[in-house]
Amino acid sequence: MRVRGRVDRNQPEIVRALRQIGASVQSLADVGQGCPDLLVAFRGKTLLMEVKDGLLPPSQKRLTEDEQIWHKTWQAPVLVVESVQDALKFVSSIS
Repeated sequence: MRVRGRVDRNQPEIVRALRQIGASVQSLADVGQGCPDLLVAFRGKTLLMEVKDGLLPPSQKRLTEDEQIWHKTWQAPVLVVESVQDALKFVSSIS
């Protein structure tokens, strides 16, 4: 039984920034099995975000095998964000 998912170092600050602009944010980190880290709603749209730590070298921020499979089989986009700026850019582009 999965108890707690691993949360990237920058996830709390990304969640805070999204909430400050009025987004609803639900962490999905505990779901595991490749499921993205965040469920985000903003301006009537829902987004899935996979958080990676932008300060890590590329080899340490690759999608895991489970994440790759999940992203490929999900029938909607999953956004990979490495920073607050990435996350805000994505949600601000929603019309």
